[in-house]
Amino acid sequence: MSRRIWMLDLAREQSPTREHLLHYCEFAKSAGYDAIGLYLEHRFAFQCAPWAHGVGSITADDIRWLQDSTEIQIIPFINLLGHFEGFIYTEEGKQYRAELLKGLQACASKPEFVSLCRAMVQETLDVFTSDEIHIGGDETAQLDANDLDKARIEASDSEDGKAMIYSEHFRPLAEMVIEAGRTPAMWADMFADHPTILDQLPKETILYDWKYFESCRESAQPLLDKGFRVVACPALHLYNAAWMHIKESEENVRTLAKDAQEMGLYGVCQTSWEHSMFSSIEATLPAVAASAAIMDDPDGAPSFLDSYEAAGEQEWAQLMGCDLPALGGPFKFSGIRSGLRCRMLLYSNPFLAWMHHAEDLCGPIGSEALRICAEAMEAAKTDEQKKICVFTRSAIEFVRFAEKARIAYAAGHPEEAVRALAPSRYLFDTLAKLAKRSQEETGGSLADEQRCLKAKAHVETVIQNIRKCGNGELGYLPAFEIITNPRFMPHDQGCWWLINKWANE
Repeated sequence: MSRRIWMLDLAREQSPTREHLLHYCEFAKSAGYDAIGLYLEHRFAFQCAPWAHGVGSITADDIRWLQDSTEIQIIPFINLLGHFEGFIYTEEGKQYRAELLKGLQACASKPEFVSLCRAMVQETLDVFTSDEIHIGGDETAQLDANDLDKARIEASDSEDGKAMIYSEHFRPLAEMVIEAGRTPAMWADMFADHPTILDQLPKETILYDWKYFESCRESAQPLLDKGFRVVACPALHLYNAAWMHIKESEENVRTLAKDAQEMGLYGVCQTSWEHSMFSSIEATLPAVAASAAIMDDPDGAPSFLDSYEAAGEQEWAQLMGCDLPALGGPFKFSGIRSGLRCRMLLYSNPFLAWMHHAEDLCGPIGSEALRICAEAMEAAKTDEQKKICVFTRSAIEFVRFAEKARIAYAAGHPEEAVRALAPSRYLFDTLAKLAKRSQEETGGSLADEQRCLKAKAHVETVIQNIRKCGNGELGYLPAFEIITNPRFMPHDQGCWWLINKWANE
């Protein structure tokens, strides 16, 4: 039987208490997992980077207490090149960045960064007792983005300069873990484009092959051929859903679990990403439990919905995880983050949700989605399930408020447009309160409450813009998508802030 691991993403400003963490550890153990992975990024309070300790970060004392309180293995997942954004977007950490205001990667050619990575590995070894230490390595698209990297590549005789930079960075870090008597682990995605890296990594390294939309057979075989142990990594499709795409998530787990059994892989790691913007860890737990059973029996294990039925939550899961995605529009399955959730909260401009989704949400799709949300609210068994329903309903309602405001604004009735937008103040206030409660009760995202308040503040700004400029006093009427943009500037009729591609530089 291969290893079963549940990896929990804590890197989106999650702030779990010790008790929350213990709850998840004990749940993982009871569900049949051999280990729980804590995906940390900047949410572990590294003493070597005290300038990166955001409020609510997990401390070394928290981990030591947790390891003394549970028997399940706790694997740290840290990041030492890509996904370093929580560090490089701080004042002290910006010295390590690969590029200015671009991407999420540090520069592997900066000696100061290399020293920091070694210190982070040492601290992880000192705190975590797990035999396995995951040192990251995924999504390093900026390997030649920095002048220092380019100079190294030009000076080398390597046929793949990016592979050279990557392997020279990670090989010593993996060796450091091995020298401490532990086992290094890394993500495997970069090896598809840069296979020569595999010749440079220690064979003791466990490679985590994440495939969220397809089989891992093709990608895992070259890793096995090189003598590495491989862990297949499916995902719960949360980040690209209003809640979760149940059908696609279950198919992904079954496919990779079957791959692992038939190829003799070392294990399966169930990932669950981005528990923020009203995505809830708690609401996924029956699916997490079902995944563990599927890892043992890919063909015969009960379905995700069966697991929710056992918890008395099947109707809610069917409505929000199957019926809602079936509507299409902004609820359909895709390979990227949920546009509706991101446009409502992530970009500080909820009118983007109107701009992109009004046609769907102001029509039959929106009406049917509201009906589903209402039924799901009635069927919900937990507070977290209700919050998901409220957010989805609120997103639809806001888009409809904005469309009514646009119609009135275009017709030259600014006060009518303001009245149409006014209810969204209460809408975002309500969401902010729910986000705060979720943070307190489940260790959810600290940023979500602030995102809701920022959205409300922007609505207030738009209301003032409409009152001031919607009566034609500028001599022209700015388009609604312009007057609702955070960068709107009266009298800048040509919108220079928009047409210059270097606006963020």
